[in-house]
Amino acid sequence: MNPTRKRRLAIVISVVAAAAVAVGLTVFALQRNMSYLFTPSQVQEGQAAQYATFRLGGMVKSGSIQRAGDTLKVSFIVVDDGGAMPVEYTGILPDLFRDNQSVIATGRMDSGRFIASEVLAKHDENYMPKELKDAMAKAHENRKIDDKKDMPR
Repeated sequence: MNPTRKRRLAIVISVVAAAAVAVGLTVFALQRNMSYLFTPSQVQEGQAAQYATFRLGGMVKSGSIQRAGDTLKVSFIVVDDGGAMPVEYTGILPDLFRDNQSVIATGRMDSGRFIASEVLAKHDENYMPKELKDAMAKAHENRKIDDKKDMPR
C-alpha cells in the first residue's frame, strides 16, 4: 500500500471513530436527561423502581397540604384513582398549586416518600397534561372510570 492510501485510510478511520464517539456521548447525555412520568399507583406497583429520577403526576389530595412554619418545606399527597403518594418539596410552589389540582413533580423516592426538586401545577381548569392523561389512562385501562364521578376535584 502506498503512503497516500495509508494516509487516506488513517483519515477515514479517524473520522469514523470521532463520529462514533460523538454519537455515543450524545446518546449518553440524552439518557441522563430523560424524565419518565408515573402515577402514584404505578410507583406503588414498582414500575418506577429502576429510575433514580422521574416525574410523579396526579391530583393533590384535599386537605393534605402541610407547610412548615419557619421554612419553605411543604408536604402533600398526590393521588390518582388507585393510589396515593406522599410528597415533600422545599421551595416556592406555583401560584396555581392547591387542593384538588393536577400536579407534576420531578424528583426521587426516599424511604417511601417522593422528594420533589420541582413542582408544576396545571394552568387551566379543564387542562390535564397529555403525558399525565395518557399515563393515568394506561394505569387504569382495565377499569371503567367515569372522570367526573371518580376523580377528586
